Amino acid sequence: MAAEDIDVRWAEHEGDLGGALALREEVFCHEQGVPREEEIDGRDGDALHVVAVELGDGRVVGTVRLLIDAGTAKVGRVAVASPWRRRGIASRMLDMALDGARENGCNAARLAAQLQASELYARAGFAVESDVFEEAGMPHVWMGMRLNAEQ
Repeated sequence: MAAEDIDVRWAEHEGDLGGALALREEVFCHEQGVPREEEIDGRDGDALHVVAVELGDGRVVGTVRLLIDAGTAKVGRVAVASPWRRRGIASRMLDMALDGARENGCNAARLAAQLQASELYARAGFAVESDVFEEAGMPHVWMGMRLNAEQ
């Protein structure tokens, strides 16, 4: 299947959220060794979720979580299923999440990027804002961006 066979949209029902959580567990816990108690942090009910869904079977193959706090969007839990990586799906999800942040009145976005993924976020317009730090046993950097051109 090609990337055109993927629908990127806001999570619409519990099945979308369940699929997103299962994918995050697969990617972060099983592939990367993040402890489940660190991955499932109790914030998902407060968040907006973008999902990438296979057309046809409806399987969630990508997800992004968006938390909004006092005009700042925290982008996180960006995950794409292994067979679908490097096809532009993460970029499409990020664009949708950032548009949603703007629509919700946010003027800035931040994220803690795994060092290996920082180039993806740089291409989306994020800039590194911190030294390298360790989170969940992996090197990360804080990255941020302004969301409104007039600022």
